[in-house]
Amino acid sequence: MQYEKFKNIFNETIFEESKAVLIEKIAKYPNRYIGLFRPTKPKAKILQNLLQSHEIRFGDAFEEAIEEYFKEFGYQMLEKKFVNGYNDELNLDQCFKVKDKVYFIEQKIRDDHDSTKKRGQIENFEKKLNEMVGKYGEKNLVGIFYFIDPDLQKNKNYYKAELEKMSRDYGVEIYLFYGVELFDFLKQKNVWGEILKYLEQWKKEIPDFPETNFDLDAESSFEEIKELSPSLYRKVFQDDIIFNEIILTIFPEKKTLKLLLDYFKEKSPEKIIYKTIANLLEEKLES
Repeated sequence: MQYEKFKNIFNETIFEESKAVLIEKIAKYPNRYIGLFRPTKPKAKILQNLLQSHEIRFGDAFEEAIEEYFKEFGYQMLEKKFVNGYNDELNLDQCFKVKDKVYFIEQKIRDDHDSTKKRGQIENFEKKLNEMVGKYGEKNLVGIFYFIDPDLQKNKNYYKAELEKMSRDYGVEIYLFYGVELFDFLKQKNVWGEILKYLEQWKKEIPDFPETNFDLDAESSFEEIKELSPSLYRKVFQDDIIFNEIILTIFPEKKTLKLLLDYFKEKSPEKIIYKTIANLLEEKLES
């Protein structure tokens, strides 16, 4: 894989739409950002929220990047989403076929979970295993529990024991891998070194902290958030505390808000709610 492709996967997955998601959370849970009984000001909480979001999306980016590697290996990619007999929606992180073998992978960034979380992950893996056995049979099925970060192996003994029992009871090959071990198993040894090199290069290019001033690139911010639900905008624009303490924290220069005002005025003939939102926002900007 070329570095540009790797970089684009990570940038698009982690950073795109993060502003829209944040505003949705602000509208839904404003008390998480403001209030006397919080040790932080809204800006610090917003920064924390963005950091947490990026951490979660980092795992999503790795799912996509590794899937792209599998495609480059020539593997036949299989459906990753299905519903079991209990109407539970199950999502596989990776699923592909090589020759007569079907592989499915449960992929995590690091093995550092507490006892409750690790048991939940094993139970979830067994649900997926049960469905995969029903769909593809046990003979040609390979299950893999994979942690990308090789330096954290907090629950290795637990996972190893549970997966060995599962393998025996279901009659299916099941493996636990960390870091390079997955690519060694797939006979693609050079890929891990490339991933490490690309990851190191990418981390040098990204900022130390997420930007909380969305007005620095007002046009881009506007394009990302303009299609959010009118009910969301109605809520944040009619509440003085939310607007003054949170909205003006992320739009301090009001550039994006002015673009939104023009947009809602243009949309006013379509629906009354857009006129309502425009009036609310205009009143706030003039006060």
